Amino acid sequence: MAGLPSIDELVELPEGAFLDEASSVETTCRRHELQKLRMAYVWAVRHPKERLDPREIEWPGREQAKRYGGPGTPLVGEFAAASLGARLGLSPAAARVLMGDALDLVHRMPLLWARVDALEVKASYARFVTKRCRELTAEQARSVDRRVVESADGRISWSRFEALVEAAVVASDLDAAREAEQHAAKTTFAKRTRADRHGMATFVIRADAATIEVIDQTVAAVAKRLDDSAGETVDQRRVSAVLLLARGRDGLDEQGEAAPVDVAGLLPTVTLFVHAYRGTLDAPGEGIVRIQRPDGTDHAVTEDWLRRFLGPRARFAVQPVLDIEGQAPVDAYEIPDRHRRAVRLMTPADTFPFASCRSGRMQVDHTIAWDEHGPSAIGNYGPMTTFHHRLKTHAGWQVQQPFPGIFVWRDPHGQAYLVDHTGTRALRKPRQPSAGEARWRRLLDLAA
Repeated sequence: MAGLPSIDELVELPEGAFLDEASSVETTCRRHELQKLRMAYVWAVRHPKERLDPREIEWPGREQAKRYGGPGTPLVGEFAAASLGARLGLSPAAARVLMGDALDLVHRMPLLWARVDALEVKASYARFVTKRCRELTAEQARSVDRRVVESADGRISWSRFEALVEAAVVASDLDAAREAEQHAAKTTFAKRTRADRHGMATFVIRADAATIEVIDQTVAAVAKRLDDSAGETVDQRRVSAVLLLARGRDGLDEQGEAAPVDVAGLLPTVTLFVHAYRGTLDAPGEGIVRIQRPDGTDHAVTEDWLRRFLGPRARFAVQPVLDIEGQAPVDAYEIPDRHRRAVRLMTPADTFPFASCRSGRMQVDHTIAWDEHGPSAIGNYGPMTTFHHRLKTHAGWQVQQPFPGIFVWRDPHGQAYLVDHTGTRALRKPRQPSAGEARWRRLLDLAA
């Protein structure tokens, strides 16, 4: 395409100009994806139900009106997708999905559509939301629209955005979510599959998340005790651990006989974090809660699920809301556990721009290094993976934390990024003054 720099021209660009070109390419991609959505919408409204001959639709094989989008969107002639899809290199089925997504955005998610139309949100993010909401009512879809529109601009990683949309869909229709959870609870099983090949077989367990967490951590605890001198992988030792537990044996005693397994001594302490945002356990159906594993992964469920599954299987330690800002600083490099917990609550994800890690095992970094008089205090901590910590230390990335939990990063080429609880946003790069503007500024400075 004319106007695009060649590889040789890209090689000659200074690094700053090269990265500016990358930003320009991303903007162009967004513009073209937006235009495809606009065209899909216009093509759909150009082929309404009223365009069909009411006498012909009764004949076998003739075109019918179909609803491509969710409830509340207009019906569309079903043949329209074929011609548009061919021009876009899509199958008729894929074109129908594209047209349905466009109809949903315009008619059911006006806030999200406004940001897509302004090139603030990628079409892929918006289309993911429409697909997850396709079966919701128009009112429920607008509820999801309000909940996700702020974070849909890429400020959070894709995995975190998926979790946000999941929670928004659950919150939009609690009755349906409870019904789905009850239906899913009936599909528990522990069985061998038929996929046996090369002498190998598979055994699958499906149960509620709390039960699976106990099984997983118990197997991990037993596998950790097994001797790895035979060169077995972690997965192989886990399989051996399951076999030992199934046999009711935990190895051999001093006489070489099978010894009974000490189940009580093997069971680990399983910790799940439950974040409840509104309602109480005594007031059913008030909202949703988020179940978070120690590794940082989480998912949204209704409070009814909490009572039905987690309640009978767990002992709860209810802790008050932590006074994050009231944590007293310490005069030491080592970070106290109470500070780590406060940082985890305030900043659950990696603080590097657009990072996705939510593991509880991330490093907690001093924003201003302790040996540079940075205090060991809330407001000077930020969780990061080892790699991102290395970028900060050795690759020219700089970060400041003007307020607790709010991070301003700058890359080696001067681009700044704001990272807070809503995610990451690229800040406008300051425009370099022209030679004339710089001369006038110098004169003004001299006059002052």
